[in-house]
Amino acid sequence: MNESLISRRTLGVTFTADGATVRVWAPLAETLSIRLCQQDLVIPLQNDGSYWQTTTDQLQSGDTYTFVLNNVERSDPASLSQPEGVHGPSQAIDTARFVWTDANWANIPLDEYLMYELHTGTFSPEGTFAGIEAKLDYFVELGINAIELMPVAQFPGTRNWGYDGVCPYAVQNSYGGAAGLQQLVDACHRKGLAVILDVVYNHMGPEGNHFTDYGPYFTNKHRTPWGDALNFDDTDSDNVRRYFVENVLMWFRDFHIDALRLDAVHAIHDESDLHILREIKQYTDLLMQETGRQHYLIIESDQNETRFIQPIASDGYGMDAQWNDEFHHALRVTAGGERSGYYADYEGIRHLAKSYRDAYVYDGTYMARRAKIVGKSTASHPGQQFVVFSQNHDQIGNRMLGERPSQLVSFSMQKLMAGAVMSSPFLPMLFMGEEWGELNPFLYFVSHSDPSLIEAVRQGRKREFAAFQTSVEAPDPQAEQTFDQSKLMWDRLTQEPHQTLFRYYQTLLALRKQSSLRHPNRESVAVVMDEVKQTLTLIRQHQPDASLVCLMNFSPQPEALILPTSVQPWKKLIDSADPQWLGPLASPPEIAGDASVLVQAESILIYTTGSTS
Repeated sequence: MNESLISRRTLGVTFTADGATVRVWAPLAETLSIRLCQQDLVIPLQNDGSYWQTTTDQLQSGDTYTFVLNNVERSDPASLSQPEGVHGPSQAIDTARFVWTDANWANIPLDEYLMYELHTGTFSPEGTFAGIEAKLDYFVELGINAIELMPVAQFPGTRNWGYDGVCPYAVQNSYGGAAGLQQLVDACHRKGLAVILDVVYNHMGPEGNHFTDYGPYFTNKHRTPWGDALNFDDTDSDNVRRYFVENVLMWFRDFHIDALRLDAVHAIHDESDLHILREIKQYTDLLMQETGRQHYLIIESDQNETRFIQPIASDGYGMDAQWNDEFHHALRVTAGGERSGYYADYEGIRHLAKSYRDAYVYDGTYMARRAKIVGKSTASHPGQQFVVFSQNHDQIGNRMLGERPSQLVSFSMQKLMAGAVMSSPFLPMLFMGEEWGELNPFLYFVSHSDPSLIEAVRQGRKREFAAFQTSVEAPDPQAEQTFDQSKLMWDRLTQEPHQTLFRYYQTLLALRKQSSLRHPNRESVAVVMDEVKQTLTLIRQHQPDASLVCLMNFSPQPEALILPTSVQPWKKLIDSADPQWLGPLASPPEIAGDASVLVQAESILIYTTGSTS
């Protein structure tokens, strides 16, 4: 391992007391220079056999530049800023100029994370980091303690989910750039909020992608849905790996990001003895030893392969946690969702009960859609390694019309789904706007400049939904209206039933912090379900003298459920059917053990034998 990477970034333009150091990996270049745009000055770079570099006092922070690569001008592959977009020159940024005020910040323990995923461009009216910062008191009022930003690496235009980024080091200029992100993270830490950043290490976007001009960043040894795979295990892969390791370290060290969410790691192909994820974890551990700050690595994977979240000491990759889409799928089907596509693999409440117990639904069992055995047992993995949700950007935005659950299920079912997530022995996550039942969709949108690419994206969306044989056309991803439709409508917070739903989420989040629900302890979980009645009883016990029971009724009529045996009476913590939450009828505030309680249709009841204070 190269420990010199820990203390400072080495790629692109960096600043020291001696001036600016320029360093770029370009084994395919015959000549390479840097052109300083303001001065119209060209400075040759020296080749050490693989990297080209120079040191100069002519380049200052804020100046723009390009690399002249075999007489062709290109942006810096490790650019920190693209003020004119992906096709323009790069801008030199000295990240050390930002004055941090978070010296006393300590990252929140992972098992206490209460997450809120958001898209910078559609979360606030401004669509910027400053727009998020203006809402930080709102997050505190709601009760979450960690915000997760969808990718902010520079993408084409100003409208994009972020997964088409082509400058992994550059922070989107229209969001506020590098300084804007630093400012947001610093402000979050002052408010007691952790920041998770979504990063994409499985592919690069197509527009503005000039990586192949520099070197073998890609390999045809593996194929992905986006074409050739990033080169983590073929010829010259060591320097590609270094590029992404340095990117991870930069976010943690120079931007004070608390956790990274690594997109679709099942699409990262690496047959090396040392998998790239394991190498990233090793370097992250070194950085934490150096700085004393805690950072987490959270992955998205659809393989149910526990090696990703197995500790390095146990021959795993050492990732701290993963998104658990299977909990979402089982919950959506249980709540009356469609059974087409990948939902066809999920059998509703039976699989929801299994997910509460085992996290994965498929944990070494046969999946018909894939026609093979899928997954591994999670027996040795704690609940804090799994992130669960009733919605996220994918599960909404990959629908043709981008409908949220607020448009697909009843108000009572929305409350039940929220309770099902919050009462789980896993880490809960919200998607922006769900806490007030936002009615605007979250659609797929882009703002490419290449007409052929725009048309390819349009046709791709149409083909994706052609099998549904609907007369409704998929919204045009390129249209600005598609983006505008996806913005949150904050004035709904002053209207009903949205205001009541927000207060309900506040209460659920407070309950999560104050009761046995706080501990994602899978060992204390017992689950009883009834497929005929569509009811599920979840029993949680973290302390010997305090049990907690969650009674869920997914059916359209009230159902009687029997509370577990208890010497102490059961005291009500929350009832989603209570009239204070616009429900039909409140359950008794206290019930004896072994007694029966009527759980209203599409509702959740939570009782405890411990203190309710």
